[in-house]
Amino acid sequence: MARRPSSTDPYRISPGAYRVRDVPPRQRPREEMERLGAQHVSDAVLLAVILRSGVRGMNVIEIAAHLIRRYGSLTALTRLSVEELAAVRGMGRVKAQVLKAALELARRLSEEQTPARCRIRSPLDVAALMRERIRPLEEEVFWVLLLDARNQLKGRPLELTRGLLDANLIHPREAFREAVRSACAALVLVHNHPSGDPAPSAEDIRITRQLVQAGTIVDIKVLDHIIFGKPAAGRESEFVSLRESGTVKFPD
Repeated sequence: MARRPSSTDPYRISPGAYRVRDVPPRQRPREEMERLGAQHVSDAVLLAVILRSGVRGMNVIEIAAHLIRRYGSLTALTRLSVEELAAVRGMGRVKAQVLKAALELARRLSEEQTPARCRIRSPLDVAALMRERIRPLEEEVFWVLLLDARNQLKGRPLELTRGLLDANLIHPREAFREAVRSACAALVLVHNHPSGDPAPSAEDIRITRQLVQAGTIVDIKVLDHIIFGKPAAGRESEFVSLRESGTVKFPD
């Protein structure tokens, strides 16, 4: 099986090879993808195929490699706006729009592949559902997962707030309105810490207790609150379950 090259594998391009047709055929992005298969070429090659052409003084292979070197990963590229991408040397607005569209399609494909009726039995199930949605975020987002009596997900995760998490912004009425309308039996709270550390803050704990108490009033169980950070060396997990940690008492 062919080895997938590293995203930062250098291209050995002859000096002055500013056009792809001046590059040796085996190093041209389309030819390399055709020869090895899309799953076995580097991120930079795939980017070059999407971007199609270079600019004066910089071929498309160099533009793609420059994007990977500058930002380090595809995840980092998803966080950039069209304006930020367009400002990168060799890009321009049209290439930025094409790349942004491709990255957004990849994100939507990941969402489509999540079963609409998946069952939430543990924090690991929540992680499998939410990880790709959360990974590119640079601001706090708070969701509610609505569940039926068998803990099956009822529809897509419901986004409640975006920005700094504040109990004043997450009123129980907002959190439970759709749950009541959909005749949900239970729900799971989810939010992220862009800092990377998933440890709950005092505000996180206060919000959770407030929503657990509200759930008892409307007879909808709050089963857990999962807080996501980012993977890091020495960190046991990228997320924390407030139920499993014993930080907050949840209904059985």
